[in-house]
Amino acid sequence: MTLAILFLSDCLLSVNRWVAGENEKLPAILRDLIEQRVAVLATPGSTAIALAAKAATQTIPIVFRVGGDPVAMGLVPSLNMPGGNVTGTTTLGVTLGAKRLQLLRELLPTGATVALFSNPRNANAAAEAKEIDAAAKVLGVRLLVLNATSPSELDVAFERIAQENVSGLLNAADPFIISRRDRIIALATRRAIPGVYSAPPFFDDGGLMFYGSSGLEEYYTVGTYIGRILKGEKPGDLPVQQSTKVELAINLKVAKVLGITIPTAVLVRADEVIE
Repeated sequence: MTLAILFLSDCLLSVNRWVAGENEKLPAILRDLIEQRVAVLATPGSTAIALAAKAATQTIPIVFRVGGDPVAMGLVPSLNMPGGNVTGTTTLGVTLGAKRLQLLRELLPTGATVALFSNPRNANAAAEAKEIDAAAKVLGVRLLVLNATSPSELDVAFERIAQENVSGLLNAADPFIISRRDRIIALATRRAIPGVYSAPPFFDDGGLMFYGSSGLEEYYTVGTYIGRILKGEKPGDLPVQQSTKVELAINLKVAKVLGITIPTAVLVRADEVIE
């Protein structure tokens, strides 16, 4: 009995198959796994892989972890009764973009332009950008969406940062963007631009602030569902679980380097503070 775990990110470890970036080998990898008659396909790192896996098989159980609404994505017809061969867990990654922008506004009450690093190939990209842009209009902030699907396009996005007088940074909940966090953090440090990031690796690697789900709750659910399926339960009978735990982490050392003072009202809400 074989379990296949697929990730679409070089910031995460894959047990059985490695699919880095927008890899054109994904269909062939999925065909190979289906031919091997694996017991379960787990896709806890990417909406793109979850959708590709669903398109590739209607019989092998699939357990996903995605950010956003899996019904709107077409992964399942219902959260409570997903039916078919697909189930999993969803994070608040996409829906928290507006909250991150609000945090930036508290840090920069006079900041005029905030940049969002986004990957337009991500199934959630348009919805995430739309939600953040709506919040930006309410807050009186100009949102600059910097689309990048490759390192070269990311270089172009960096050039826009220099041209547009950007005062704060956000990142989309996207594997490619997260995998390039070192360059984004270096840019933020060099230009003294504060960022509120969507994934823990940004914070772990020197980002100013992280606001979102740590992922531990959802990964635990994925593992639990895999175990239940291997014991005979049907994925279609297992409701999609929605994560509700959100964390705020702040690095005051980074704030000092950036020349930023974190308001007390923000500090008291933090779950973790590095001094």
